[in-house]
Amino acid sequence: MNQKNNTPCRNFIRLFGEWTVKLVMAVFSGILLFSFFFFYSCASLGSPEGGDYDETPPRFIKSFPVADATHFDGHKIELLFDEYISIEKPSEKVIITPPQKQMPVIRAIGKKISVELKDSLIANTTYTFDFTNGIVDNNEKNPLEGFAFAFSTGDIIDSLMISGLLLNAENLEPQPNIIVGIHSNPEDSAFTSLPFVRTTMTNDRGKFGIRNVAPGNYRLFALKDMNRNYRFDQKTEEIAFYDSLIVPSFEPAIRMDTTWVDSLTVDTIKEVHYTRFTPDDITLFLFQENFETQYLSKTERPVQNQLVFHFNSGQGLPPALFLLKEDSIENIRENWYIPEYSPDKKDIIYWISDSLLYERDTIRLEVDYLQTDTLFNLSPITDTLRFIRRKEAPTKKSKKEKEKEAEVIDFLKIDFSLKNTADIFDTLKVTFSEPVQEFDPKKIRIQQKVDTLWESRVFPITGDTLNPRIFYINNDWAYGREFQIIVDSAAIFSIYDKWNDSTAVVFKFKEAEEYVNIYMKIMGVEGPGFGELLNSSDKVVRTSALYDGELIFENMNTGKYYLRYIEDANGNGKWDTGNYENHLQPEKVYYYPNLIELPRKNTDLESEWNIREIPVDKQKPLDITKNKPAQKKPKRSEQTGRNQQRNNTNQSGSNRMNAPAGGSSTRMIQQNTTR
Repeated sequence: MNQKNNTPCRNFIRLFGEWTVKLVMAVFSGILLFSFFFFYSCASLGSPEGGDYDETPPRFIKSFPVADATHFDGHKIELLFDEYISIEKPSEKVIITPPQKQMPVIRAIGKKISVELKDSLIANTTYTFDFTNGIVDNNEKNPLEGFAFAFSTGDIIDSLMISGLLLNAENLEPQPNIIVGIHSNPEDSAFTSLPFVRTTMTNDRGKFGIRNVAPGNYRLFALKDMNRNYRFDQKTEEIAFYDSLIVPSFEPAIRMDTTWVDSLTVDTIKEVHYTRFTPDDITLFLFQENFETQYLSKTERPVQNQLVFHFNSGQGLPPALFLLKEDSIENIRENWYIPEYSPDKKDIIYWISDSLLYERDTIRLEVDYLQTDTLFNLSPITDTLRFIRRKEAPTKKSKKEKEKEAEVIDFLKIDFSLKNTADIFDTLKVTFSEPVQEFDPKKIRIQQKVDTLWESRVFPITGDTLNPRIFYINNDWAYGREFQIIVDSAAIFSIYDKWNDSTAVVFKFKEAEEYVNIYMKIMGVEGPGFGELLNSSDKVVRTSALYDGELIFENMNTGKYYLRYIEDANGNGKWDTGNYENHLQPEKVYYYPNLIELPRKNTDLESEWNIREIPVDKQKPLDITKNKPAQKKPKRSEQTGRNQQRNNTNQSGSNRMNAPAGGSSTRMIQQNTTR
């Protein structure tokens, strides 16, 4: 009885146990399968999936107070965006106008920007926070270009705008990150004594837009503000100013917007009505006034018979040198030195000609020169300077080595600038290793090759006015002619009684057929001017003055050139900067918009150029423009990432399979790439 009654219970227990085991096994198998896929996905992780890479900048959502709010009297501003953001260099890139005495605290927190004002606000004033390109997303650093936020402490918010472009006056390069501002005060002193009424900063292409301007008359300036006080109070600051008063305004306008199906197919063209704020086409030219501070930056005695002075500029030079009385030596001649100037006259080498002086370990001088004072005026100053002789560490030499050195004559060295084949426009310059004291013209023979014979020629030899070691042999050289210069031994003596060894140099000038001539007719000019041929680095290769409306560049080598024209208002043959105090703008510069290519020898290039036909901001060829427009990064989609991952994986596997035993897979990668 009991056995029969217990049978169903036993069956139930048996079935329950089997189900439990199966359930546990299923759960365990599921965990193993999940773990397998999880670790596999981690091991094979390449580029992130989930759609295209982020290429769009952050988008402004809302703010407190609302944009263009009026009657704002708070101390905190919050701006919300659609993604996580950061602010790059807020102290430099965030421009607040009107400027505040105490900078606010600006922070990026997640998707929000918080601005905590530390300064009191001016009543009935429109405030603008121009973030320029400082707001970027956290992932790809896409900048939100030209974002600005405005509010007013009064009844209305000013809404006019002034915009344009800032270029370097000398080379027409767009000028980024320069303050541009306006003054309602028309006096010249406003720019030098008062901060701007409203400001902005140029973008990476030199463009600017001053927002939230009130109706009125303004003067416009640009300033590379060294001390961030929004005024021109340092002579070394670069500036630009607009000659005329500006009256901002607006007008209704229409522009045509085109939507595209693809890069070749137009979808629709429609009219878009908008408000145009003027002026919007102003061009400012940035320059630094012709000003240099003068001071003695360094002195040295590199060798025993040289005293070297390094000045910051060439103003008020040369200095006056006096030996100190306690260091004076009897029998030292009055003119105990010979000066050698660098081309810009900033550096001076004094060659000590008296051995009684340069043999001394220490030379003490009293030096009188001009130095820029705190008021930026040149004032006389007297320095007491000490020059210590450098002593070289003695080297051990054998008796034979010393005897051999004693037999070697230390000749005066000569270097000729022309050797072998020369250009017809080259200058024959002769440089000696030490200042020359005397030379015998009879021992310097110049000859020209006529047929197979050398015939003597007499050409004038003149010394350089700044450098006592340089001489020039002047002549109108002839195409295709061959010359030689023979210098006999002991023809030239230096101030240290060194003489030259005999030497000779032979050089030949190119034939006329090897050159190209350029004749450029210039139209639209006003007054005198000159042209400059430039190389691919925007450096001057040749200069030509405007004559009878034409620039002539003869005897040019084949190659690629660019052309710049300068309106030389004062006729001094060089570009001159501006001056704010004298209301003087820098001399105008124009660029020929096309490449001048000279591929063939023995040809003439004749062309015309109207310097005013194309706006000046569009003239400079892109090839020699240093501040080029930023190129957009190529789009990288999810599929691109997958393909790149697959290629990398396949390449890696292939390299492992093909690598020779004991060798490096790097070598195989290079070989595969080459094939």
